[in-house]
Amino acid sequence: FLGLQPRSPFLCRALVIVFLETTIPDVLPLSIRVLLEAAIRKCDGFYTKEEDVQNILDWQQQQNTAEVPFPPARVLLQDFTGIPAMVDLAAMRDAVAKHGVDPGLISPMCPTDLIVDHSLQIDFSKCAIQNAPNPGGGDVQNQSQAHPRSTPPRPLPRGGSQCGSQRSSCSKSGCSDPPTSPGHPPASVQQIENTPLLCPFHLQPVSEPETALKNQEMELIRNKERLQFFKWCSKAFKNVNVIPPDVGAVHQVNLEYLSRVVQVNDEFIYPDSVVGTDSHTTMINGLGILGWGVGGIESEAVMLGQPVSLTLPRVVGCKLVGSVNPLTTSIDIVLGITKHLRQAGIAGKFVEFFGPGVSQLSTPDRTTIANMCPEYNATVSFFPVDHVTLKHFKKTNFTQEKLELLESYMKAVKLFRSYEDPSEDPHYSEVIEINLSSIMPHVSGPKRPQDRVAVNSMKEDFRRCLDEKVGFKGFHISKEKQGTQVPFLHCGQEYQLAHGSVVIAAVISCTNNCNPSVMLTAGLLAKKAVEAGLVVKPYIRTSLAPGSGMVTHYLNTSGVLPYLSQLGFEVIGYGCATCVGNTAPLPDAVVDAIKHGDLVACGVLSGNRHFEGRLCDCVRANYLASPPLVVAYAIAGTVDIDFEKEPLGVTSDGKEVYLRDVWPSREEVLQTEEDTVISSIFRDRTGRMEKGNSFWNNLDCPDCVVFPWDHKSTYIRSPSFFNKLSKDPQPPQSIENAHALLFLGDKVTTDHISPAGSIARVSAAAKYLLSKRLTPREFNSYGARRGNDAVMTRGTFASIKLQNRFIGKPSPKTLHIPSGQTLDVFEAAERYQRDGIPLIILAGKGYGSGNSRDWVAKGPYLLGVRAIIAESFEKLHKTQLVGMGIMPLQFLPGESADSLELCGKERFTITLPDDMSLRQQLTVKTSQGKTFCVTALFESESDLVFYRHGGLLRYVARTML
Repeated sequence: FLGLQPRSPFLCRALVIVFLETTIPDVLPLSIRVLLEAAIRKCDGFYTKEEDVQNILDWQQQQNTAEVPFPPARVLLQDFTGIPAMVDLAAMRDAVAKHGVDPGLISPMCPTDLIVDHSLQIDFSKCAIQNAPNPGGGDVQNQSQAHPRSTPPRPLPRGGSQCGSQRSSCSKSGCSDPPTSPGHPPASVQQIENTPLLCPFHLQPVSEPETALKNQEMELIRNKERLQFFKWCSKAFKNVNVIPPDVGAVHQVNLEYLSRVVQVNDEFIYPDSVVGTDSHTTMINGLGILGWGVGGIESEAVMLGQPVSLTLPRVVGCKLVGSVNPLTTSIDIVLGITKHLRQAGIAGKFVEFFGPGVSQLSTPDRTTIANMCPEYNATVSFFPVDHVTLKHFKKTNFTQEKLELLESYMKAVKLFRSYEDPSEDPHYSEVIEINLSSIMPHVSGPKRPQDRVAVNSMKEDFRRCLDEKVGFKGFHISKEKQGTQVPFLHCGQEYQLAHGSVVIAAVISCTNNCNPSVMLTAGLLAKKAVEAGLVVKPYIRTSLAPGSGMVTHYLNTSGVLPYLSQLGFEVIGYGCATCVGNTAPLPDAVVDAIKHGDLVACGVLSGNRHFEGRLCDCVRANYLASPPLVVAYAIAGTVDIDFEKEPLGVTSDGKEVYLRDVWPSREEVLQTEEDTVISSIFRDRTGRMEKGNSFWNNLDCPDCVVFPWDHKSTYIRSPSFFNKLSKDPQPPQSIENAHALLFLGDKVTTDHISPAGSIARVSAAAKYLLSKRLTPREFNSYGARRGNDAVMTRGTFASIKLQNRFIGKPSPKTLHIPSGQTLDVFEAAERYQRDGIPLIILAGKGYGSGNSRDWVAKGPYLLGVRAIIAESFEKLHKTQLVGMGIMPLQFLPGESADSLELCGKERFTITLPDDMSLRQQLTVKTSQGKTFCVTALFESESDLVFYRHGGLLRYVARTML
């Protein structure tokens, strides 16, 4: 069969199905069956060999041993990580053209979807401009001159008064005047119509659509260069589909529009599968589509026809039993399962769900659970297709013909499950059983997603965090200061802040909260709270960022959106905002109160990232919570509360209202979902996708094969990865007398290595942008400038929370060892490179955990880092380092920089053999005469090939020469 190439497409399809029907053992996990089908279909004797097919068939004996290829059906990019991938391909066209090769050959061979969703920032909220709109994303100085108003102020209602003139505007009742700025705003900002100076809550609020439109307009103006480049990509490259801004977040677009479950293409019908440049690509596994996150470097290789290489994984069967508690949301189930699986130690494994409890979970529930699999370090969390999945697709854009094809094909190749039938249960590497009835509502924090706190223990846990030493949980506030209360004025009214006061409350429905039942629970809770007379304090920065227009549609159709808006949770736009650090600055009075009392202020959000300092540098405690709990904590105004014993709030007439009084029943939520989440939502969604928006449709872009780089651009720049590209690679050289650029501890995340948020005014990246005559208001964010290697190299290790042992305190600085000077990391690296000194990095456990970002490897490479020696690496980041030609070296078990008594100021020599082998031990010698061994984490032959070529990008380019 493997050698046949029949001309008839029907014969091809029949052969594949017959082969799979007769070959797949019934005991093989269904996720492994997807790998098997791809290997059979793509078996060409080069990338995929018959031996690979046999290894997958023999999974039980070969798991965790054999290296196998996996060619996914498609690639998914979001704009932050997608733009450097497309820039690299554009630069690769330049490189091969210089060697006389047709640049048009550089085009994705694998279908690629790029969703522009990460550039939205909150410049406007319900009533006014957030900080005079701030396209730079940084702090803005106190302003003194008012903006010209586009409309005259309306008269105050009887008894009303004009608000004060604080710097930042609020987002709901009682707000300060819109801010002012010295001089005239930039030309791009002048295109935005300003809102009235008077407090709209004393008058009439600006409508939600106007708020969203203003934020979207700012997004388009600010990112015009990037959007023009994206549009060029969609025209110049084959197999590239760009989804423009204002459509939705990448994961929901993937779920609602791009997912196929079964692909019909060329001469085959085959299972849909995907790899994406975002760790939460795993969300798609809830639909029975195998997919996971990879770095931008690996995605580029897949786009150019290379399969993903992976060690045949162990598959953990997660058996779900019991019934879901009516008060438990899907987020609680997610966090409960996350806790169990994290404790089980399943890093790098596939998780496949089975058991009678699975049938109780809706498809949105499953995608919610699958989304969080990176948090417990699994590769995927797979829910095979069953009747619940089919029922879901009947509500979406699947025709009856597609549904019949899907069901018949999946059953034919044994990828369809009946969870109630235990005779269909495959054999797994191990089985973990979770009783759904034991899962109770939780939040997660205050600094890490794995630190779960039961809601009924929140008050006690937070106070314990105040006591504990500074660390993953503690803040070390002395007993005598834990009762500190700081009064402040906001819009002419006095309020008080204390430890635990909530100052940011963000409902985000992009990934683990796209589940309609969860968002509807929040909306119904808001409705009941408003009807009971409860309010949210006006200084709390509230926002609602739906993952797509679908969310707004069903919230509006169900009648709960006005109640969310009344509490301050108005729609601010579609895309990543608070979750990626794009939070508008807090009012000055709030910031001053926090600093004056040294308070542990809190943010509560329903996103998936909340590392310390990410939301706002003055907000030290951040909790992940379900959307209804975000609304509840916003109403309470504090996390220092026991919802069982203390009222959520007190009405104007003195009536105490408890959380149980306003929490909607599960039956009420499910009925509302059934009445509102219908096929019309998806038809409307498809129409919006295909229509696009007028800004995008009218946007001009170059019409050429090779991109015409604008050397004045500060967004798009040709990187130096292909400089002096030779046809044949030079063998890797030993690292001699290297200095340590950084001496890091445990859990250095990708946020530390390559921040995605605002560009600090005193950073090396800011100095570069200032040299290009940009003002801080025009800096935008690191994420938006990932197409400019000059910015991103300077932004590498620019996190204010970076704990470098050379410095002794959180700072984006390091020690330039030869001179003894403390410099920005980039400036120190620049000096080392000028002097011809190679660099390494010393680190502890879990180096590179967090979101997958290619700049966490590209940045260190351009800084001159040749190797990183750590106690352990996050697997995906280790792969990215190899892909950029940086050696990931691991201390031997039981050893570390401390146990070896390294101070980091030594010079290091690492001798490389002529012929490297997998997981080879290398010897490291220091200038102090110390010698120790490390393991080079090359896990596959492809790793060695990429390293010999100086990285995957140079390898792919050479295959074209």
